[in-house]
Amino acid sequence: MTGGFIKEALDYHEFPRPGKICIELTKPANTSRDLSLAYSPGVAEPVREIANNPDAAYRYTSKGNLVAVISNGTAILGLGDLGALASKPVMEGKSLLFKRFANIDSVDIEVDTKDPKAFIETVFNIADTFGGINLEDIKAPECFEIERELIKRCKIPVFHDDQHGTAIVTAAGLINALEIAGKKIEDSTIVCLGAGAAASACMKILVSLGASVNHIYMIDRKGVIHSQRSDLTQEKAAFAIQTDKLTLDEVIEGADVFIGLSGANLLTPDNLLKMSKDPIVFACANPDPEITPELAKETRPDVIIATGRSDYPNQVNNVLGFPYIFRGALDVRATEINEEMKKAAVFALAGLAKMPVPQEVLNAYGLEELAFGRDYILPKATDSRLLEVVSSAVARAAIETGVSKIY
Repeated sequence: MTGGFIKEALDYHEFPRPGKICIELTKPANTSRDLSLAYSPGVAEPVREIANNPDAAYRYTSKGNLVAVISNGTAILGLGDLGALASKPVMEGKSLLFKRFANIDSVDIEVDTKDPKAFIETVFNIADTFGGINLEDIKAPECFEIERELIKRCKIPVFHDDQHGTAIVTAAGLINALEIAGKKIEDSTIVCLGAGAAASACMKILVSLGASVNHIYMIDRKGVIHSQRSDLTQEKAAFAIQTDKLTLDEVIEGADVFIGLSGANLLTPDNLLKMSKDPIVFACANPDPEITPELAKETRPDVIIATGRSDYPNQVNNVLGFPYIFRGALDVRATEINEEMKKAAVFALAGLAKMPVPQEVLNAYGLEELAFGRDYILPKATDSRLLEVVSSAVARAAIETGVSKIY
C-alpha cells in the first residue's frame, strides 16, 4: 500500500469523529414527559413485562435487531495475533457492514483473553443482551471449541463468520463454476491448500452438498492431511485421506478444483498446468492470492478463477453472506443458524448470479453488461436484491427446520 492510501485510511477512521459506528436515539427525549417514559418511572413497565416473560424483551427493547461482533484479536485479518484492542477497527467495520447492508444494529466487543473457557464464559454471560452473536478473528483451533460451546449454551444464533461466511460464499461460487465447467461436485477432485477455520468449514459444507471426502485433499503446513498422521486436530482428522501423496505438487495432478485459503503465490503455473480441463481455482488469500488471475489465465485460458479481491471478477466476499444470514435469522427469531439455513444461503446466492443484473449494479462497477458465466459466478456486493433473496431463503429454512420462535 502507498503512503497516500495509508494516510487516507487513517484519516477515514479519525475524521470527522473517531470510529465508524455510533448509537442514536430511536425515541423522543425532549420533554419531561418523554424522559419519564424513557426512564423513571415509565421504564418500570417493560421491566415487569420482561421479568414475567423474557420473550417480551423482543417487543420492548432493541434485542431483536441487535448483533454483537465479538473477537479476542488472535487472528486479525491477515495480520495475526495483535491483541483484542487492535481488533476494534475490524469489529467496528463488521458492525458498519451489518448496518449498511441489512439494517442490523451492531456493537463490537473485544474480549481481552486467549483462554477459550474465559472467552466462552464472558460471551455467554452477556448473550441475553443481543439477538445474535457474530464471532470474528479468533484463531484455530480455539475458534472451533468456542463456537461449539456457545451454540450449545446460548439461546440465540452464534455464527463464526470466518468459518461459515467464507464457506457459504465459496460453496455458492463453486456450484456455479462446476455447472459452467460441466462437472459434478460428487465426481470432482478438490485440493484445499490451508487447513484453518475457513478451510475446514468450506470442506464441510461442500461435503454436505455432495462432495466426496475421498476426493478431497486438504493440505496444512506439514503437507497433505492423511490417515497415517498422528498430529491432527478433530477438525483436520475429519478430512484425513488414505494416500501416499504428500505434497501439493502430487495431489494437484488431475484435480478439478483448487481452493486456496493460505498465502500468496503458493499455486504455481506448473501446478495449474497439471489440473484437469476447465480447472476451477478459488485463490482466496488476502491481500495477495495464491495465483493472480492474470497469471492463471495466461497459463490456462480455460481456467475459472475467483479471488478475495474486489478489483478482480468473482470476488469471494463474506459481505454477500453474513448480513443477510443474520437478517433472516433475526426476522423469524431463530435460536440458531443451522446447516439447512447455511445451505439455503448457498443456493440463494448461486441462483441470484443467474438472474439478469440490474442497471444499478452495472453503474456501480462501470460495466455495460454482466451475465452469468466464467467471470460472473457470484453476485456483486452492491446488488440490493441480496437482502430479499438471501434473507428470505434463510428465514424459510429456519421455519422449515423448527428453529424459528415466531412462525
